[in-house]
Amino acid sequence: MAASSFCFVHAADLHLDTPFSGIGSVAPRVARELREASLAAFDAIVELALERDAAFLLVAGDVYDGAERGLRAQLRFRDGLARLADVGISSFVVHGNHDPLRTGWSAITSWPERVTIFGCDPHEVHVVTVERAGEVIATVQGLSYAKAATTENLARHFTRPRGPGVHIGLLHCNVEGAAEGHANYSPCSLEDLRRTGLDYLALGHIHEHQVLARGGAGGPWVVYPGNSQARSPRASEQGAKGAVVATVEDGAVREVELVPCDLVRFCTATLDIAASSDLSGLATALVEAGRAEVERAEGRAVVLRGRLVGRGPLHHELVRQGVHDELLAALRDDAEGASPLCWWDSLVVASAAPLERAALRSRGDFAADLLALGEGLLGDPAAAEALLAEIGAPPRSMARRLGDLLDAEGTAALIDAALERALACLGEDRAT
Repeated sequence: MAASSFCFVHAADLHLDTPFSGIGSVAPRVARELREASLAAFDAIVELALERDAAFLLVAGDVYDGAERGLRAQLRFRDGLARLADVGISSFVVHGNHDPLRTGWSAITSWPERVTIFGCDPHEVHVVTVERAGEVIATVQGLSYAKAATTENLARHFTRPRGPGVHIGLLHCNVEGAAEGHANYSPCSLEDLRRTGLDYLALGHIHEHQVLARGGAGGPWVVYPGNSQARSPRASEQGAKGAVVATVEDGAVREVELVPCDLVRFCTATLDIAASSDLSGLATALVEAGRAEVERAEGRAVVLRGRLVGRGPLHHELVRQGVHDELLAALRDDAEGASPLCWWDSLVVASAAPLERAALRSRGDFAADLLALGEGLLGDPAAAEALLAEIGAPPRSMARRLGDLLDAEGTAALIDAALERALACLGEDRAT
C-alpha cells in the first residue's frame, strides 16, 4: 500500500471508569461489570488500531469521567497507548469538559513515545506531522480544555498549515444543531469548521455517531464517533458504540466506518399494553422483548429499560400500589444469572386508561365539543376529506406518514387516531 493510502482510528468520550453509582446502589455486581466495560471498550479500540494497521489513533476528549481520574483508568489508558507506540502507531489526545487539562489529579507524568497530549493555550495550537515510509502523510492539531466550562469557540484557532498529507483537527466541541441535551461547551458552527481549511475534523462531546459533513468540493469531513461505551438508557446512549475507522486513499479521506467496540448495550423494550389481557401476559411479553434485545446485542451484556405504552384496562392494574415495583422485581428475577448479563434497570409506565367516550359526551365542556366534532367527521366522509384538503400540503415527512395511514385504513382511521390524540393532549386520558 502506498504511504498516501492508509487508515486512522478516531475515538472520543471514553469516560474510563465511569462509576455507575445509581445502578451500584441497587446492584453492585452490575455496576462492577459496567465499570469494566468502559475499560474493555478502550482495549477493543487499541485492538482495532492494531488489526487495521492504523497509522495513528485520535482521542477527542473526555478520556476520563471526571477531574479526579482513577489510577486504574490512567494506567489502562497509558498502557494501551504504549502498545500502539511499540508497533509505530502514534496517538493524539485532547481533553474535554469531563477531564480538563489544568484541574484534577494526574498520576502520569511521562507518556510513551509517539503520544501527543495537546495543550490548552488557544494562541499556541500545536501541529504534529505523521510520517510513513519517510513520507509525511498527515498533520494533526488539537486543543484541550483548560477548565470544564469552556465556552470559547476553539475551532476559530485552527488553520491549515502548509505541507502535504491529510490535515486533521482534533477538538471536543458542540456543533450547532448536532444534538440536544449536551452542554454547550466550545460551541461552533459547521461554517466555523469549514473555515479552518482542514480535511478532517475529529470531534468529541456528542455521544451519538454523526457525520455532519462528508468532505468533497474542498470541504472537510466533520465526524463525531460517539462514545465508546454507553453509560445510560438515554436515547443518545442506545445502539452500537465504538470508534470510527477513516480510510485515506491517494491523500484524501474517502470513507468512515463505525466499528462497535462496546461490551454492554443499553436498550429500551417498548410494549403496548393493549396486546396483553392480564399482568401475567404482560410480564411474559416483557421477558420475551428483553430476550430479543439480548439477541440483537450479539453476545454483549444488556441493560434494559421497559416502557409500557398504549391504552387499555390493564393500566388500572399497573398503577395499583406496589404493582410496578413487583413487576420490575419479577423481570430481574427472571434474568438473574443470565450470561451475558441482562439487567432490567427500570420500568416506565407511560400507558393510559381507555377513553370513556360515553362519559365525555355528557359533560358539556370543550372535550365533549371536540368529541362531537370528531365523531361528526367520522360520520361524514366527504366533510373529512374536505378538512384534509383544507389543511394543505404538509411537510414531506408528515405527508409520508399520512399517506401510509390513508393507504392502510383510510380517512376514518386517520380522523379517529387524531381524535384520540387530541383528547389525550387535553388530559382526557385519565379515567372519567
